[in-house]
Amino acid sequence: MNRTIFTVLTAGAFATIAFDTFGQALSPLFGYAKLAPVGLAGATLKSVFGAAPSGAAYLLHTLTGLIFYVIGYYAIARPVQRAVLPQLHWGVTAVVYGIALWAFALYGMAHLVAGMKPFLGFTGITWVALWGHVVYALVAAATLELRGEVLDLPQKRAAALT
Repeated sequence: MNRTIFTVLTAGAFATIAFDTFGQALSPLFGYAKLAPVGLAGATLKSVFGAAPSGAAYLLHTLTGLIFYVIGYYAIARPVQRAVLPQLHWGVTAVVYGIALWAFALYGMAHLVAGMKPFLGFTGITWVALWGHVVYALVAAATLELRGEVLDLPQKRAAALT
């Protein structure tokens, strides 16, 4: 259990660093848009709670990357994929999960919760965010896979999914 917690936190840390490095440093360095995940987190907090206290948006971004998104892959995406398509490489699952994270962030949170244009109007930041979320998912998944942390669904549940 402690090993799993450590691995999830490590995967989240590496993936968040990769996401932020790609979206806030490499992308603008190569002439593309710069991601502003803390700005989106702040807009979401303000929309939901009416205010975004100083530091709360950074905390939300950090906790989402460090814990919540990794748990989504570890506890949902990968076990379901293993139950339904067990021969599929984990990298494919990670890419699909990254695309799902992108849709969740840019449609679910940015549009439905924070009231921004869907997918931020399909501007340059939209596509940088897509690649950033895929990079995040690949780094998180690779860390989990390299450490052998794969959650198996009980056989009764797995059989019901197929």
